[in-house]
Amino acid sequence: MNTDIKTYNDTLSAEDKAICDLLAQTIDNNLNFTENKIWHAHPVWFIDGNPIVGYSKLKNNVKLMFWSGQSFEEEQLNERGKKFKDAAIGYTDVNQVNTDDLKRWLEKSEKIQWDYKNIVKRKGVLERLK
Repeated sequence: MNTDIKTYNDTLSAEDKAICDLLAQTIDNNLNFTENKIWHAHPVWFIDGNPIVGYSKLKNNVKLMFWSGQSFEEEQLNERGKKFKDAAIGYTDVNQVNTDDLKRWLEKSEKIQWDYKNIVKRKGVLERLK
């Protein structure tokens, strides 16, 4: 696990740390070719500089977000962005994390991508990469 992401997880309560450790390990194991770092204060994984998946500790839960998640057509990713193509799910307990679902979403995140890397250059317009 990236040391900065480990440090991020280590600052959380035991319950939230367990969720984040499971998420990070599963993401790392399934997208081991990606770059990952703390970006805008949260752990994020990138493919060719394009953000794919990340998580953050919110007031009431740990939010797992996929930048292109609305295109996955997955009911569980029910927290949907209004302006872009992101979708997310919130967790309050490590037992809520279904690793089979997570692995499927990670596979889709590799195959279905919207170009967030160049969104500023395109003045807020997203184009589909894959």
